[in-house]
Amino acid sequence: MPEFITLMLFTTILLCSIITGFSLVAALFFGLVVFVLYALYRGFSIKSILQMIWNGIKSARTVIMVLTLIGVLTALWRAGGTIPYIIYHSVQYIDPRYFVVFAFLLCCLMSILIGTSFGSASTMGVICMTIGLSLGIDPFYTGGAILSGVYFGDRCSAMSSSASLVSELTGTNLFINIKNMLRTSIVPFLLTVAIYTTTGHGGSATPVSNEVLSVFSDNFQLAWAVVIPSIIIIVLPLFKLNLKKTMLTSIAFSAVICIAYQDMSISEILRTSVVGYSSTDSDLAVLMNGGGIFSMIKSISIVSISSSYFGIFRNTRLISKIRDWVVILSQHSSSFFTTLVTGILMSIISCNQTLATMLTYELNNNLIHDKYKLAIYLENTSIVIAPLIPWSIAGAFVLDTVGAPTSSILYSVYLYILPLYSLIVETIAEKRLKLKRV
Repeated sequence: MPEFITLMLFTTILLCSIITGFSLVAALFFGLVVFVLYALYRGFSIKSILQMIWNGIKSARTVIMVLTLIGVLTALWRAGGTIPYIIYHSVQYIDPRYFVVFAFLLCCLMSILIGTSFGSASTMGVICMTIGLSLGIDPFYTGGAILSGVYFGDRCSAMSSSASLVSELTGTNLFINIKNMLRTSIVPFLLTVAIYTTTGHGGSATPVSNEVLSVFSDNFQLAWAVVIPSIIIIVLPLFKLNLKKTMLTSIAFSAVICIAYQDMSISEILRTSVVGYSSTDSDLAVLMNGGGIFSMIKSISIVSISSSYFGIFRNTRLISKIRDWVVILSQHSSSFFTTLVTGILMSIISCNQTLATMLTYELNNNLIHDKYKLAIYLENTSIVIAPLIPWSIAGAFVLDTVGAPTSSILYSVYLYILPLYSLIVETIAEKRLKLKRV
Protein backbone atom coordinates (compact mmCIF):
# COMPACT_ATOMS: atom_id res chain seq x y z
CA MET A 1 0.00 0.00 0.00
CA PRO A 2 2.75 2.61 0.76
CA GLU A 3 4.16 1.94 -2.71
CA PHE A 4 0.79 2.50 -4.35
CA ILE A 5 0.20 5.73 -2.40
CA THR A 6 3.69 6.99 -3.27
CA LEU A 7 3.26 6.39 -7.01
CA MET A 8 -0.25 7.84 -7.11
CA LEU A 9 0.83 10.96 -5.23
CA PHE A 10 3.78 11.43 -7.59
CA THR A 11 1.60 10.98 -10.68
CA THR A 12 -1.02 13.37 -9.31
CA ILE A 13 1.59 16.08 -8.73
CA LEU A 14 2.82 15.79 -12.32
CA LEU A 15 -0.67 15.73 -13.83
CA CYS A 16 -1.66 18.81 -11.82
CA SER A 17 1.48 20.53 -13.09
CA ILE A 18 0.51 19.85 -16.71
CA ILE A 19 -3.13 20.88 -16.22
CA THR A 20 -2.41 24.09 -14.30
CA GLY A 21 0.74 25.11 -16.17
CA PHE A 22 2.78 24.94 -12.96
CA SER A 23 6.55 24.65 -13.38
CA LEU A 24 7.47 21.11 -14.45
CA VAL A 25 10.88 21.34 -12.78
CA ALA A 26 9.22 22.35 -9.50
CA ALA A 27 6.73 19.48 -9.83
CA LEU A 28 9.58 17.01 -10.37
CA PHE A 29 11.33 18.41 -7.30
CA PHE A 30 8.16 17.85 -5.24
CA GLY A 31 8.12 14.33 -6.67
CA LEU A 32 11.66 13.86 -5.38
CA VAL A 33 10.45 14.94 -1.94
CA VAL A 34 7.74 12.26 -2.14
CA PHE A 35 10.31 9.56 -2.93
CA VAL A 36 12.61 10.80 -0.17
CA LEU A 37 9.74 10.52 2.31
CA TYR A 38 9.08 6.98 1.09
CA ALA A 39 12.76 6.09 1.63
CA LEU A 40 12.59 7.57 5.13
CA TYR A 41 9.47 5.48 5.79
CA ARG A 42 11.48 2.40 4.76
CA GLY A 43 14.11 3.21 7.40
CA PHE A 44 16.88 4.79 5.32
CA SER A 45 18.91 7.61 6.86
CA ILE A 46 19.14 11.09 5.36
CA LYS A 47 22.82 10.50 4.59
CA SER A 48 22.14 7.28 2.69
CA ILE A 49 19.25 8.89 0.77
CA LEU A 50 21.46 11.82 -0.26
CA GLN A 51 24.05 9.30 -1.48
CA MET A 52 21.33 7.54 -3.53
CA ILE A 53 20.36 10.85 -5.09
CA TRP A 54 23.96 11.78 -5.88
CA ASN A 55 24.66 8.38 -7.46
CA GLY A 56 21.60 8.80 -9.66
CA ILE A 57 22.69 12.25 -10.82
CA LYS A 58 26.23 11.02 -11.55
CA SER A 59 24.78 8.41 -13.91
CA ALA A 60 23.39 11.24 -16.06
CA ARG A 61 26.69 13.11 -16.54
CA THR A 62 27.00 12.14 -20.19
CA VAL A 63 23.46 13.26 -21.00
CA ILE A 64 24.00 16.58 -19.24
CA MET A 65 27.19 17.14 -21.25
CA VAL A 66 25.38 16.38 -24.52
CA LEU A 67 22.58 18.79 -23.64
CA THR A 68 25.13 21.53 -22.93
CA LEU A 69 26.81 20.94 -26.30
CA ILE A 70 23.45 20.99 -28.06
CA GLY A 71 22.74 24.41 -26.55
CA VAL A 72 26.01 25.77 -27.94
CA LEU A 73 25.54 24.04 -31.30
CA THR A 74 22.04 25.39 -31.95
CA ALA A 75 23.11 28.94 -31.06
CA LEU A 76 26.17 28.95 -33.36
CA TRP A 77 24.28 27.31 -36.23
CA ARG A 78 21.92 30.28 -36.05
CA ALA A 79 24.61 32.92 -35.63
CA GLY A 80 26.95 31.47 -38.26
CA GLY A 81 24.27 31.33 -40.95
CA THR A 82 24.02 27.53 -41.21
CA ILE A 83 20.29 27.41 -40.52
CA PRO A 84 19.53 30.59 -42.53
CA TYR A 85 21.43 29.14 -45.53
CA ILE A 86 19.48 25.87 -45.49
CA ILE A 87 16.18 27.68 -45.15
CA TYR A 88 16.96 30.30 -47.79
CA HIS A 89 17.87 27.70 -50.42
CA SER A 90 15.13 25.17 -49.67
CA VAL A 91 11.98 26.86 -48.47
CA GLN A 92 11.03 28.34 -51.85
CA TYR A 93 10.78 24.84 -53.32
CA ILE A 94 8.50 23.44 -50.61
CA ASP A 95 4.74 23.10 -51.11
CA PRO A 96 3.24 24.30 -47.80
CA ARG A 97 0.38 21.79 -48.13
CA TYR A 98 2.81 18.92 -47.66
CA PHE A 99 5.40 20.51 -45.43
CA VAL A 100 4.45 18.60 -42.27
CA VAL A 101 4.93 15.19 -43.89
CA PHE A 102 8.12 16.60 -45.44
CA ALA A 103 9.36 17.57 -41.97
CA PHE A 104 8.53 14.12 -40.64
CA LEU A 105 10.49 12.41 -43.42
CA LEU A 106 13.50 14.73 -43.02
CA CYS A 107 13.64 14.09 -39.27
CA CYS A 108 13.30 10.34 -39.89
CA LEU A 109 16.25 10.48 -42.28
CA MET A 110 18.40 12.59 -39.96
CA SER A 111 17.69 10.38 -36.94
CA ILE A 112 18.59 7.25 -38.93
CA LEU A 113 21.87 8.84 -40.08
CA ILE A 114 23.05 10.07 -36.68
CA GLY A 115 21.06 7.76 -34.40
CA THR A 116 20.02 10.31 -31.77
CA SER A 117 16.70 11.99 -31.16
CA PHE A 118 18.28 14.91 -29.28
CA GLY A 119 20.84 15.55 -32.01
CA SER A 120 18.19 15.28 -34.73
CA ALA A 121 15.85 17.66 -32.92
CA SER A 122 18.57 20.26 -32.32
CA THR A 123 19.64 20.22 -35.98
CA MET A 124 17.00 19.11 -38.48
CA GLY A 125 14.17 19.71 -36.01
CA VAL A 126 15.15 23.34 -35.46
CA ILE A 127 15.51 23.84 -39.22
CA CYS A 128 12.08 22.33 -39.91
CA MET A 129 10.38 24.42 -37.23
CA THR A 130 11.97 27.63 -38.58
CA ILE A 131 10.83 26.77 -42.11
CA GLY A 132 7.38 25.96 -40.79
CA LEU A 133 7.13 29.32 -39.07
CA SER A 134 8.18 31.11 -42.26
CA LEU A 135 5.43 29.22 -44.10
CA GLY A 136 2.85 30.18 -41.50
CA ILE A 137 2.29 26.62 -40.27
CA ASP A 138 1.05 26.17 -36.69
CA PRO A 139 3.94 24.86 -34.50
CA PHE A 140 1.49 22.27 -33.14
CA TYR A 141 1.63 20.39 -36.45
CA THR A 142 5.34 20.80 -37.11
CA GLY A 143 6.24 19.89 -33.53
CA GLY A 144 4.24 16.65 -33.72
CA ALA A 145 5.92 15.66 -36.99
CA ILE A 146 9.37 16.43 -35.59
CA LEU A 147 8.77 14.44 -32.40
CA SER A 148 7.56 11.46 -34.45
CA GLY A 149 10.46 11.70 -36.89
CA VAL A 150 13.35 12.02 -34.46
CA TYR A 151 12.25 8.88 -32.60
CA PHE A 152 11.87 6.87 -35.80
CA GLY A 153 15.64 6.63 -36.19
CA ASP A 154 16.39 6.86 -32.47
CA ARG A 155 14.62 3.53 -32.23
CA CYS A 156 16.09 1.63 -35.20
CA SER A 157 19.36 3.27 -36.32
CA ALA A 158 22.54 1.20 -36.08
CA MET A 159 24.10 4.19 -34.32
CA SER A 160 21.26 4.66 -31.84
CA SER A 161 22.20 4.51 -28.16
CA SER A 162 18.70 3.26 -27.27
CA ALA A 163 18.96 0.40 -29.80
CA SER A 164 22.37 -0.51 -28.34
CA LEU A 165 20.94 -0.32 -24.81
CA VAL A 166 18.15 -2.77 -25.64
CA SER A 167 20.62 -5.09 -27.37
CA GLU A 168 22.91 -5.07 -24.33
CA LEU A 169 20.08 -5.53 -21.83
CA THR A 170 18.57 -8.51 -23.64
CA GLY A 171 21.83 -10.05 -24.90
CA THR A 172 20.63 -9.98 -28.51
CA ASN A 173 22.23 -9.12 -31.84
CA LEU A 174 21.78 -5.44 -32.71
CA PHE A 175 21.28 -5.98 -36.44
CA ILE A 176 18.70 -8.73 -35.98
CA ASN A 177 16.86 -6.34 -33.67
CA ILE A 178 17.03 -3.59 -36.32
CA LYS A 179 15.61 -5.98 -38.91
CA ASN A 180 12.71 -6.79 -36.57
CA MET A 181 12.18 -3.10 -35.79
CA LEU A 182 12.03 -2.13 -39.45
CA ARG A 183 9.59 -4.96 -40.16
CA THR A 184 7.21 -3.90 -37.39
CA SER A 185 7.43 -0.22 -38.33
CA ILE A 186 6.36 -0.46 -42.00
CA VAL A 187 2.60 -0.19 -41.44
CA PRO A 188 2.84 2.49 -38.68
CA PHE A 189 5.22 4.51 -40.88
CA LEU A 190 2.91 4.40 -43.92
CA LEU A 191 -0.13 5.29 -41.81
CA THR A 192 1.78 8.23 -40.29
CA VAL A 193 2.76 9.52 -43.74
CA ALA A 194 -0.88 9.27 -44.86
CA ILE A 195 -2.15 11.15 -41.79
CA TYR A 196 0.43 13.92 -42.03
CA THR A 197 -0.18 14.28 -45.78
CA THR A 198 -3.93 14.77 -45.32
CA THR A 199 -4.00 16.79 -42.09
CA GLY A 200 -0.64 18.54 -41.72
CA HIS A 201 -1.20 21.87 -43.42
CA GLY A 202 -3.81 22.99 -40.89
CA GLY A 203 -5.45 25.28 -43.42
CA SER A 204 -3.13 28.21 -42.60
CA ALA A 205 0.01 27.53 -44.63
CA THR A 206 0.99 30.00 -47.33
CA PRO A 207 3.89 30.07 -49.82
CA VAL A 208 6.89 31.93 -48.44
CA SER A 209 7.34 35.41 -49.84
CA ASN A 210 10.54 36.99 -51.17
CA GLU A 211 10.24 39.47 -48.34
CA VAL A 212 10.65 36.67 -45.78
CA LEU A 213 13.64 35.25 -47.64
CA SER A 214 15.28 38.65 -47.83
CA VAL A 215 15.37 38.74 -44.02
CA PHE A 216 18.00 36.00 -44.16
CA SER A 217 20.03 37.41 -47.06
CA ASP A 218 20.04 40.90 -45.50
CA ASN A 219 21.33 39.71 -42.14
CA PHE A 220 23.74 36.91 -43.05
CA GLN A 221 26.46 36.25 -45.56
CA LEU A 222 25.09 33.07 -47.13
CA ALA A 223 28.22 31.59 -48.70
CA TRP A 224 28.22 27.84 -49.30
CA ALA A 225 30.83 27.30 -46.58
CA VAL A 226 28.37 28.20 -43.81
CA VAL A 227 26.62 24.86 -44.34
CA ILE A 228 29.74 22.84 -43.44
CA PRO A 229 28.77 22.41 -39.74
CA SER A 230 25.56 20.62 -40.77
CA ILE A 231 27.47 18.35 -43.15
CA ILE A 232 29.80 17.43 -40.30
CA ILE A 233 26.87 16.30 -38.15
CA ILE A 234 25.71 13.96 -40.92
CA VAL A 235 29.06 12.65 -42.17
CA LEU A 236 31.19 12.03 -39.04
CA PRO A 237 28.78 9.54 -37.39
CA LEU A 238 29.10 7.42 -40.54
CA PHE A 239 32.75 6.96 -39.53
CA LYS A 240 31.72 5.82 -36.04
CA LEU A 241 32.76 9.06 -34.34
CA ASN A 242 30.73 9.44 -31.15
CA LEU A 243 28.12 12.15 -30.70
CA LYS A 244 30.12 14.39 -28.35
CA LYS A 245 33.18 14.53 -30.61
CA THR A 246 30.98 15.09 -33.65
CA MET A 247 29.21 17.99 -31.97
CA LEU A 248 32.45 19.52 -30.73
CA THR A 249 33.84 19.41 -34.27
CA SER A 250 30.70 21.06 -35.66
CA ILE A 251 30.84 23.72 -32.93
CA ALA A 252 34.50 24.47 -33.72
CA PHE A 253 33.73 24.92 -37.44
CA SER A 254 30.70 27.05 -36.56
CA ALA A 255 32.85 29.36 -34.44
CA VAL A 256 35.32 29.80 -37.32
CA ILE A 257 32.47 30.55 -39.71
CA CYS A 258 30.98 33.09 -37.30
CA ILE A 259 34.30 34.95 -37.37
CA ALA A 260 35.10 34.56 -41.07
CA TYR A 261 31.67 35.11 -42.60
CA GLN A 262 29.48 36.91 -40.05
CA ASP A 263 32.16 39.24 -38.61
CA MET A 264 31.59 38.13 -35.03
CA SER A 265 34.21 38.62 -32.34
CA ILE A 266 35.31 35.85 -29.96
CA SER A 267 33.47 37.55 -27.09
CA GLU A 268 30.26 37.65 -29.17
CA ILE A 269 30.61 33.96 -29.97
CA LEU A 270 31.09 33.10 -26.30
CA ARG A 271 28.11 35.21 -25.32
CA THR A 272 25.93 33.64 -28.02
CA SER A 273 27.02 30.15 -26.92
CA VAL A 274 25.81 30.87 -23.41
CA VAL A 275 22.69 33.02 -23.78
CA GLY A 276 21.71 32.09 -27.36
CA TYR A 277 21.39 33.91 -30.66
CA SER A 278 19.50 37.19 -30.50
CA SER A 279 18.73 39.51 -33.42
CA THR A 280 17.72 43.17 -33.26
CA ASP A 281 15.68 42.67 -36.44
CA SER A 282 12.17 41.90 -35.15
CA ASP A 283 11.21 39.84 -38.24
CA LEU A 284 14.37 37.74 -37.99
CA ALA A 285 14.08 37.41 -34.23
CA VAL A 286 10.72 35.61 -34.54
CA LEU A 287 12.32 32.97 -36.75
CA MET A 288 15.85 32.67 -35.43
CA ASN A 289 16.29 33.72 -31.78
CA GLY A 290 17.20 30.88 -29.43
CA GLY A 291 19.74 28.26 -28.54
CA GLY A 292 22.56 28.64 -26.04
CA ILE A 293 23.40 26.88 -22.80
CA PHE A 294 20.75 28.87 -20.95
CA SER A 295 18.07 27.33 -23.18
CA MET A 296 19.12 23.90 -21.87
CA ILE A 297 18.74 24.70 -18.17
CA LYS A 298 15.20 23.31 -17.97
CA SER A 299 16.16 20.09 -19.75
CA ILE A 300 19.30 19.66 -17.64
CA SER A 301 17.22 20.19 -14.48
CA ILE A 302 14.70 17.55 -15.59
CA VAL A 303 17.48 15.06 -16.34
CA SER A 304 19.23 15.70 -13.02
CA ILE A 305 16.11 15.40 -10.88
CA SER A 306 14.65 12.39 -12.71
CA SER A 307 18.00 10.59 -12.60
CA SER A 308 18.11 11.06 -8.86
CA TYR A 309 14.92 8.98 -8.66
CA PHE A 310 16.76 5.91 -9.94
CA GLY A 311 19.11 5.93 -6.98
CA ILE A 312 16.12 5.75 -4.65
CA PHE A 313 14.27 3.16 -6.75
CA ARG A 314 17.30 0.90 -6.81
CA ASN A 315 17.73 0.87 -3.03
CA THR A 316 14.13 0.69 -1.79
CA ARG A 317 11.30 -1.82 -2.16
CA LEU A 318 9.38 0.37 -4.60
CA ILE A 319 10.40 -1.51 -7.77
CA SER A 320 10.13 -4.97 -6.18
CA LYS A 321 6.53 -4.24 -5.23
CA ILE A 322 5.75 -3.13 -8.79
CA ARG A 323 7.30 -6.41 -10.01
CA ASP A 324 4.69 -8.33 -8.01
CA TRP A 325 1.91 -6.34 -9.71
CA VAL A 326 3.44 -7.03 -13.14
CA VAL A 327 3.43 -10.79 -12.48
CA ILE A 328 -0.25 -10.65 -11.60
CA LEU A 329 -1.00 -8.62 -14.74
CA SER A 330 0.90 -11.09 -16.94
CA GLN A 331 -1.31 -13.91 -15.69
CA HIS A 332 -4.43 -12.17 -17.01
CA SER A 333 -3.19 -10.60 -20.28
CA SER A 334 -0.82 -11.02 -23.22
CA SER A 335 2.94 -10.60 -22.80
CA PHE A 336 3.01 -7.54 -25.06
CA PHE A 337 0.16 -5.87 -23.16
CA THR A 338 2.04 -6.47 -19.92
CA THR A 339 5.18 -4.90 -21.39
CA LEU A 340 3.14 -1.99 -22.76
CA VAL A 341 1.50 -1.22 -19.42
CA THR A 342 4.84 -1.56 -17.65
CA GLY A 343 6.50 0.74 -20.19
CA ILE A 344 3.83 3.39 -19.68
CA LEU A 345 4.12 3.22 -15.89
CA MET A 346 7.93 3.30 -15.95
CA SER A 347 7.92 6.23 -18.38
CA ILE A 348 5.61 8.10 -16.03
CA ILE A 349 7.71 7.62 -12.91
CA SER A 350 11.22 7.66 -14.42
CA CYS A 351 10.87 10.80 -16.57
CA ASN A 352 13.49 9.66 -19.07
CA GLN A 353 13.75 7.07 -21.85
CA THR A 354 16.85 5.21 -20.69
CA LEU A 355 15.65 4.63 -17.14
CA ALA A 356 12.17 3.69 -18.36
CA THR A 357 13.67 1.07 -20.69
CA MET A 358 15.94 -0.36 -18.02
CA LEU A 359 13.12 -0.63 -15.49
CA THR A 360 10.72 -2.12 -18.03
CA TYR A 361 13.34 -4.74 -18.87
CA GLU A 362 13.92 -5.59 -15.21
CA LEU A 363 10.20 -6.05 -14.60
CA ASN A 364 9.57 -8.25 -17.66
CA ASN A 365 12.85 -10.13 -18.06
CA ASN A 366 11.66 -13.23 -16.16
CA LEU A 367 8.25 -13.25 -17.85
CA ILE A 368 9.34 -13.26 -21.52
CA HIS A 369 11.86 -16.03 -22.23
CA ASP A 370 12.41 -15.27 -25.94
CA LYS A 371 15.07 -12.52 -25.76
CA TYR A 372 14.46 -11.29 -29.31
CA LYS A 373 10.76 -10.98 -28.57
CA LEU A 374 11.56 -9.06 -25.39
CA ALA A 375 13.91 -6.77 -27.35
CA ILE A 376 11.27 -5.85 -29.94
CA TYR A 377 8.68 -5.43 -27.18
CA LEU A 378 10.94 -2.90 -25.43
CA GLU A 379 11.57 -1.07 -28.71
CA ASN A 380 7.85 -0.89 -29.47
CA THR A 381 6.83 0.24 -25.97
CA SER A 382 9.13 2.13 -23.60
CA ILE A 383 11.41 3.54 -26.33
CA VAL A 384 8.52 5.30 -28.13
CA ILE A 385 6.19 5.83 -25.16
CA ALA A 386 8.67 7.90 -23.12
CA PRO A 387 8.43 10.89 -25.54
CA LEU A 388 4.64 10.91 -25.09
CA ILE A 389 4.88 11.64 -21.35
CA PRO A 390 4.71 15.46 -21.02
CA TRP A 391 7.15 15.57 -18.11
CA SER A 392 9.64 13.11 -19.60
CA ILE A 393 12.87 14.60 -20.89
CA ALA A 394 12.44 12.43 -24.01
CA GLY A 395 9.58 14.61 -25.24
CA ALA A 396 10.08 17.82 -23.26
CA PHE A 397 13.60 18.37 -24.60
CA VAL A 398 12.62 17.92 -28.25
CA LEU A 399 9.62 20.25 -28.03
CA ASP A 400 11.50 22.87 -25.99
CA THR A 401 14.45 22.82 -28.39
CA VAL A 402 12.36 23.35 -31.52
CA GLY A 403 9.93 25.76 -29.83
CA ALA A 404 6.81 23.61 -30.12
CA PRO A 405 3.97 23.52 -27.57
CA THR A 406 3.51 20.54 -25.25
CA SER A 407 0.22 19.84 -27.04
CA SER A 408 2.26 18.70 -30.07
CA ILE A 409 2.52 15.37 -28.27
CA LEU A 410 -1.07 14.78 -29.36
CA TYR A 411 0.00 15.03 -33.01
CA SER A 412 2.99 12.71 -32.71
CA VAL A 413 0.95 10.00 -34.37
CA TYR A 414 3.79 7.59 -35.20
CA LEU A 415 4.54 7.20 -31.49
CA TYR A 416 0.91 6.17 -30.89
CA ILE A 417 0.39 4.00 -33.94
CA LEU A 418 3.51 1.85 -33.47
CA PRO A 419 2.64 0.42 -30.00
CA LEU A 420 -1.08 0.14 -30.83
CA TYR A 421 -0.37 -1.69 -34.08
CA SER A 422 2.09 -3.98 -32.27
CA LEU A 423 -0.50 -4.66 -29.57
CA ILE A 424 -3.07 -5.76 -32.16
CA VAL A 425 -0.59 -7.93 -34.07
CA GLU A 426 0.92 -9.58 -30.99
CA THR A 427 -2.47 -10.19 -29.35
CA ILE A 428 -3.77 -11.92 -32.49
CA ALA A 429 -0.55 -13.97 -32.74
CA GLU A 430 -0.79 -15.13 -29.13
CA LYS A 431 -4.45 -16.09 -29.52
CA ARG A 432 -3.63 -18.16 -32.63
CA LEU A 433 -0.79 -19.85 -30.75
CA LYS A 434 -3.11 -20.77 -27.87
CA LEU A 435 -5.67 -22.19 -30.31
CA LYS A 436 -2.99 -24.37 -31.93
CA ARG A 437 -1.98 -25.74 -28.54
CA VAL A 438 -5.61 -26.60 -27.80
